[in-house]
Amino acid sequence: MSNIKNAFSNGKAFIPFITCGDPDLETTAKVVRAAANNGADLIELGIPFSDPTAEGPVIQGANLRALKAGVTTDKVFDLVRELRTDVTIPMVFMTYANVVFSYGADRFIKTCKEVGIDGIILPDLPYEEKEEFDSICNDYDVDLISLIAPTSENRIAMIAKEAKGFIYLVSSLGVTGMRSEIKTDLESIVAVIRENASVPCAIGFGISKPEQAKKMASISDGAIVGSAIIKILEEHGKDAAEYVGEYVKSMKDAVR
Repeated sequence: MSNIKNAFSNGKAFIPFITCGDPDLETTAKVVRAAANNGADLIELGIPFSDPTAEGPVIQGANLRALKAGVTTDKVFDLVRELRTDVTIPMVFMTYANVVFSYGADRFIKTCKEVGIDGIILPDLPYEEKEEFDSICNDYDVDLISLIAPTSENRIAMIAKEAKGFIYLVSSLGVTGMRSEIKTDLESIVAVIRENASVPCAIGFGISKPEQAKKMASISDGAIVGSAIIKILEEHGKDAAEYVGEYVKSMKDAVR
């Protein structure tokens, strides 16, 4: 069992997403520490990819800036190695199957274990094709985290039964990004998940304001926020850590 369960052990979890290397890796390290020190329960680290199909324009922009700055998967592994000297909360990678394939799946997942990454989220990996990654993840005790979307319908129970770490429930159709309101009937999806899963479930996509985070956490076990944090990074660049810390604190207070 991975470290991920600890993220949900003291009430509702707040989970920020940060693209590694936007605007540079030194800033990413400061932002991760600021998030951890201000109440983040688990951090999703995005490994930049040239074609991030699940992402809206905000996170796509962050991916492109990071790649332009010369960020590689190896440099991200080095970043995590350095963060793990003092950051103890669970951390997971969010990236794309191609990144793992091109690095070599066994080598990638083995390195995740070595540097202290607790799980990986691959939004473009269909449930039906997860086995080749899942078996390697099991070998190294790294959780392959399942996503459930409003379109999963009759597959929700099946995905939930096999889920590890936590379940990432996608709040709405489309790509990541801030939304003024979330209209999906998430309560009924969470009910099916709870009947079948042995792991917690957190809701992401479209959450940016404390009241949205509070509502999503009241339905599930936690709230995930990406685009709103990337916006702060876009605005403040190398000085973003302090502002991200304040934002994380406001969101954690809301989900509490």
